[in-house]
Amino acid sequence: MPTKTTTTLDKTFDPAAVEARHYARWEAAGAFAADVASAKPPYVIMMPPPNVTGSLHMGHALTFTLQDVLIRYHRMRGYDALWQPGMDHAGIATQMVVERQLAAEGIGLDRGKDTGTNQTRLGREAFVEKVWEWKGVSGGMIMRQLRRLGASADWSRERFTMDEGLSRAVVRVFVELHRQGLIYRDKRLVNWDPKFHTAISDLEVVQRPTPGHLWHLRYPVEGEPGRFIVVATTRPETMLGDTAVAVHPEDERYRDLVGRHAILPLVGRRIPIIADEHADPEQGSGAVKITPAHDFDDFEVGRRHGLPLINIFDADARLNENAPEPYRGLDRYVARERILAHLEAQGLVKRAEKRELMLPYGDRSGVVVEPWLTDQWYVNAAELAKAAIAAVEEGRTRFVPAQWEATFFEWMRNIQPWCISRQLWWGHRIPAWYGPDAAVFVEASEAEAAAAA
Repeated sequence: MPTKTTTTLDKTFDPAAVEARHYARWEAAGAFAADVASAKPPYVIMMPPPNVTGSLHMGHALTFTLQDVLIRYHRMRGYDALWQPGMDHAGIATQMVVERQLAAEGIGLDRGKDTGTNQTRLGREAFVEKVWEWKGVSGGMIMRQLRRLGASADWSRERFTMDEGLSRAVVRVFVELHRQGLIYRDKRLVNWDPKFHTAISDLEVVQRPTPGHLWHLRYPVEGEPGRFIVVATTRPETMLGDTAVAVHPEDERYRDLVGRHAILPLVGRRIPIIADEHADPEQGSGAVKITPAHDFDDFEVGRRHGLPLINIFDADARLNENAPEPYRGLDRYVARERILAHLEAQGLVKRAEKRELMLPYGDRSGVVVEPWLTDQWYVNAAELAKAAIAAVEEGRTRFVPAQWEATFFEWMRNIQPWCISRQLWWGHRIPAWYGPDAAVFVEASEAEAAAAA
């Protein structure tokens, strides 16, 4: 008679053990592997690469589950399904993590200026080596978590955005887009992080309520002793870079002043009083100071009126050589107090109101971001958007639900130049070489740049 075998089941189900066992079996059997030589119809999803510094959150769980459903569904329908996994090098996030670890060891970065400490400092190449070391030891947690989630990606094809092949592709595409005029260098305002010394994207800026003040300042009107035009500002230190005062074209209070000049306090510079709809007659005095180099709205006003751009900050948000001598080298907030004290002494502060302000902070640095005028590299996003707009207008791409078309068109038709450069040591380097006469050569290698010079 056959021997009976009995198995005692655990009283409680242990999903961690069961899922890990099944997943290991799937991966060992190559169940997720795509076959390039297959005659089956292909179906491919490129995994949006999560940051190498990251860990899974609920958003990842949702989006990766949806992708996994589609991949498994098409695999079962007989497609050669490839879910291509990879990780993003996460430039600023990774640099921040490694910088903090080095700082804990008493090591800083040598950015070419004296820090006033005896701290050991690393140059670019040594720092990048440290990042690769960190990536080898600590990177990849999110990929382990994806396996734990059951993601059926083809792990034999896992890529990293700093892999040699991908780096070559980035350089090649950059050079080609530059030749087509779709990538260009321009001097514009960016979100400048004075702690990390880099431009950051709008998505890396968080607005936080912060106690502050609204100061009402008197600017003398040229040629009329005792007459002032009052402007309000939450950032009085930026007044040193003012190049105009704006009033609304239909504001009768200032009609006689349009075309005349005010005298910028503490500086003595003549600045024009201009008419522009940016000024709101219902807000404050109805007159606004225009600082094109330190405010995004003022930058556009300056372009409309051909105003000069006077940058008064350096990369550390200290006052630079364009500021009057008493303020040069001061931190922005120290300069603020000194400027206000000098304005008070001259009777040019009409009043100050306590306000809760929404200020822009770097989401990783935790410091207030400055709109800063600097040379950066941009993509002509408006030109690229034309094909996307046409695809929707012609019905080749559909939105479900359809009402999202309106939002799409609003975004695409008002798209701004895309700043793609960062002042970081970790990440892809812009393939640009700079000549002694300020000429810029964008080529795939230094040898090609030298040949083009």
